[in-house]
Amino acid sequence: QVQLVESGGGLVQAGESLRLSCLASGRTFSSYAMGWFRQAPGKEREFVAAITWGASRVHADSVKGRFTISRNNAKNTVYLQMNSLKPEDTAVYYCAADRSYAYSVRESDYEYWGQGTQVTVSS
Repeated sequence: QVQLVESGGGLVQAGESLRLSCLASGRTFSSYAMGWFRQAPGKEREFVAAITWGASRVHADSVKGRFTISRNNAKNTVYLQMNSLKPEDTAVYYCAADRSYAYSVRESDYEYWGQGTQVTVSS
């Protein structure tokens, strides 16, 4: 069993930055692929970024060049550095864990989810 707790959300202006953190419980964190998803009001949850235990990573086209996913296995933590934020980035951001060595962009592949953290970007 893995428990995930996100933090770092908040209200910022367009162009500013935020760093989200996701702290995972459990001793096998390093073997999990981790992902970030987001859900804006009235929209489906969508993939943002994912990273394998070996730090191979992928980002959605909508955030490529602005967001960066990373992880620190010693701290059981995965991060999402978000730069040049836009109002359309406003959403609840969720951390997720997948018991797989390969990353996935599919929501259904992730077994464990955090409660989410709100990110609001004003124009």
